[in-house]
Amino acid sequence: MALKKFTAEFSDRAHADATGNALQDLIEPPPDALTVFENGPGHWRLDVYFDETAGDRDLAAELTPLLAVPPPHFTAELVPDLNWVAISQAALPPVHAGRFTIHGSHDRGRVARGPNTILIDAGEAFGTAHHETTLGCLLAIDRLARSRFSRSVLDLGCGSGVLAIAAAKAMPGARIIAADMDPQAVKVATGNARLNGVADRIALIVAAGVADPRLRRAAPFDLLIANILAGPLICLAPALAHSVEARGTLVLSGILIPQAAEVIATYRSHGFTLQRYDRLRDWSTLTLRQR
Repeated sequence: MALKKFTAEFSDRAHADATGNALQDLIEPPPDALTVFENGPGHWRLDVYFDETAGDRDLAAELTPLLAVPPPHFTAELVPDLNWVAISQAALPPVHAGRFTIHGSHDRGRVARGPNTILIDAGEAFGTAHHETTLGCLLAIDRLARSRFSRSVLDLGCGSGVLAIAAAKAMPGARIIAADMDPQAVKVATGNARLNGVADRIALIVAAGVADPRLRRAAPFDLLIANILAGPLICLAPALAHSVEARGTLVLSGILIPQAAEVIATYRSHGFTLQRYDRLRDWSTLTLRQR
């Protein structure tokens, strides 16, 4: 496979990480491989690789709505045919989120196995826990599982399935549904649920939102998690309000910090109160309660 490499230089590590996370988890199609590394004192370099046959990419334009700061300047070049996907995956360290440890198969021998260890490889669906939105939702699941009992959980826009898998591990008595509009994501999530031993606990379906008849029949949920983006979350507010039971909990992420006020106001107008507002770098995770 011929690859094209895009390179950007940074003087701020947080900016480099935020750009890399957005490229890895929020653009479509995602890169085939990505690395961030120190390139001399006080300088960091981002290399991102795409299949050259997929056509030209304007990464700066794609990143503009996803970052709180202007995107960097990218240079591009063709590279030799190497296994850059494996190289990129090996560069992703384990992530610790409350009780959960999320790791790739390259770290299988170095991470102690336990009931809250989750194996997720970077691949064709969003959600490796390295992005702040996924991490924020995992921390919310951990916190909520310690303070309340959930009977029914919906992971809407499930991507890799990591959030549904975490809910299955932390909430053993809950009925869990994971849904995504992308059939490939549901296929990936199904494989991940099987790898993590919770395939019998999660119903995985292809569904374009909560208007799907199967989700309407299963509603209302006492915990609904939607890690999407601010615009779709605002549009979905009326439908999500009808999908969460009275006193039920809604966890929303995929929201840049400047967008959070509008999302909060929208959901307040649909009967929710803000219980917690968590910020991780540029991103917000909101925990709301249905009145």
